[in-house]
Amino acid sequence: MNIKPNPKKSLIPLSIGDPTVFGNLKACPEIQDAVTKAAADHKNNGYSELIGSKAAREALASYMNRHQHSVTADDIQIVNGCSSAVEMAIVALANPGQNIISPRPGYSIFFTVTKALDIELRQYDLLPDQKWEADLKQMESLIDEKTAAIVVINPSNPCGSVFSRSHLEDVLALAEKYYVPIIADEIYEHIVFPGKKYYSMAPLSKNVPILQCGAVSKRFLAPGWRLGWVVVHDRGGVLKEVKQGLAKLSGITLCANTVIQGALPDILKNTPQSFYDDLNLQLQKVATIAYDMLSEIEGLKPVMPEGAMYMMVGIDLELYSKFNDGMAFIKALVEEESVFGLPGECFSYPNYIRIIITIPEDKMREACERIKKFCATHRSPKSSKSS
Repeated sequence: MNIKPNPKKSLIPLSIGDPTVFGNLKACPEIQDAVTKAAADHKNNGYSELIGSKAAREALASYMNRHQHSVTADDIQIVNGCSSAVEMAIVALANPGQNIISPRPGYSIFFTVTKALDIELRQYDLLPDQKWEADLKQMESLIDEKTAAIVVINPSNPCGSVFSRSHLEDVLALAEKYYVPIIADEIYEHIVFPGKKYYSMAPLSKNVPILQCGAVSKRFLAPGWRLGWVVVHDRGGVLKEVKQGLAKLSGITLCANTVIQGALPDILKNTPQSFYDDLNLQLQKVATIAYDMLSEIEGLKPVMPEGAMYMMVGIDLELYSKFNDGMAFIKALVEEESVFGLPGECFSYPNYIRIIITIPEDKMREACERIKKFCATHRSPKSSKSS
């Protein structure tokens, strides 16, 4: 899209999934101190093992086992961020001509990777009126003998939903019925709002093998550090060759960031629970501001998130008939009001936009006021209300 913001108004980017952009969300001192300490240790200047240093993998295994998992360092592979984790999981599980089933709306990397590898991407819908739960009947209809994996993103990017235990168990039942492994993208596992409980998939699975993807980036507010992991939760030894394939794939990048690997044990050990609690309260507060203000605008229907860093907002294009789609809506919004969200088309979900909730409260209020003005200007005359 070729878009130029209104030069008379400062740009408010509600599009960027980087929590550090506005400077209001920062890693806590314990996290920063761990990196400083690791950077001062010359042992972290060289390459690590291809699959990650033993110390980092052992620390992560210990951390996960305190949260109902049962893994060893040998089940973990350290990689260059969660995007690399997802890519490696897909490459290790699927061959050209097979298919992977992922959510719609869903994170764009699944489109990028599968297209490059000649793997078919099939998508099951998430239902906004059911707190973005998966359409399980549709999911089942997409599974066939060429299905290599089901992708579950929880908490969700772009929806901000957090699945219940019973819903995750329903997904696992389908996977078990058809002998399909799961790729669990759980990068936002610590970003869950008060009042909502998060469940990781692996501890719920008795028979379904799971490749769990995570990273330092979002949970510790440091996406630029590029440290992620794939955790192999095998069941019955069926992922033995997949595990070997993941190790071989590590040879492409040699190893992940060794300074952050060196810092990981202290980061996991010393980050206080208050850091997560404060972050979640801040995000929930900003999300509530956006939800309340946007709900008052006729033709917009925000869906209140329960976690992660995003909110999806529905657009009734019948009330904004001059715009053919969400792309056109966003283009005009940027050019007139300098507010930039991502159109739902970026997530294969038209008639919605995604906004981030990592923005300061005052900026979110200003952005919503500008959106209100824009909608009042462009709403069709037949509308019976005003904003």
